[in-house]
Amino acid sequence: MLYFLQGLTVGLAYSAPIGMQNLFIINSALNSRRSRAFLTAAIVAFFDIVLSLACFFGVGAIMQRFVWLQMLILLLGGCVVLVIGLRLLRSRPAELKLQAGGGPSLRQTAAAACAVTWFNPQALIDGSMMLGAFHASLPAGQTLPFISGVELASCLWFAGLTLLVSHLRSKFNARLLRAVNVICGLVIIFYAGKLLWGFGRLLSGI
Repeated sequence: MLYFLQGLTVGLAYSAPIGMQNLFIINSALNSRRSRAFLTAAIVAFFDIVLSLACFFGVGAIMQRFVWLQMLILLLGGCVVLVIGLRLLRSRPAELKLQAGGGPSLRQTAAAACAVTWFNPQALIDGSMMLGAFHASLPAGQTLPFISGVELASCLWFAGLTLLVSHLRSKFNARLLRAVNVICGLVIIFYAGKLLWGFGRLLSGI
């Protein structure tokens, strides 16, 4: 349960920062019927789950075989995660510029959700470093509870964000986005320290 909860908190901190995915969700929630907005959130969550699984198992499985690679990824991952957290603390989201009008087709929505998730090089790099590094730091047998928490967090976040924006259409502004980024930045910085501590443990054992 401990590693499931850790995965849940990491997943929430990983999903919540305001980027292309969340702006896509916000745009849908503000300009679509609630049923369509939740369908859009489910599509985005699907692509996000596939991406996080690829980052977690693809990089993590290789790192398990080589201690030196675990150390390298823990060090680099910890530094990258720290930079992500600091970047979020300094971020100043602009006011949302939303497009009104008829909604896209289901195929267009899926294509756009895939694009904002997979065609973002920074998301691929950050995801591989963060989730791959956590894979290397987990005890044997705890990968499934951890990644299950990450995937549940993705579903909860996108569904919750859709529900929140639907209810607060007139009040959702840059100040709220800023608050979300600050909270997530602090959580991510905490986990950066955890990864760097894991690197130090491996280094001291050599």
